[in-house]
Amino acid sequence: MSNLPVNIEKYGEPYSESSLWEKVKKIMGKVGKDVVYNALILYYALDSPALTNRDKAWILGALGYLILPTDLIPDFIPMMGYTDDAAAIYAVIKNLGHAVTEDVKNKAKAKTAELLG
Repeated sequence: MSNLPVNIEKYGEPYSESSLWEKVKKIMGKVGKDVVYNALILYYALDSPALTNRDKAWILGALGYLILPTDLIPDFIPMMGYTDDAAAIYAVIKNLGHAVTEDVKNKAKAKTAELLG
């Protein structure tokens, strides 16, 4: 996974479920449903028995990267602030596609719809 935009493994430490849900609710209107949906795909994929510990570290890194307000492109920059976060999330999904089952996608879709109201 060396093709990720940054070394996101180091961002796993700030990850927690509560901080993820707080961030998702905060950014929902700013980033759109696709970014949130993809983040939720990673969240639900964490339970996959097909993942190695390294795979889980990549997922936690990508989600932690989303949570942190200061990263490669700071989140407060209009129109650009979440592009690096979205790229990191997408890259991890692309590389860990074996863990993205229909069940994972369905859970992510349902939660995204719930969050949108």
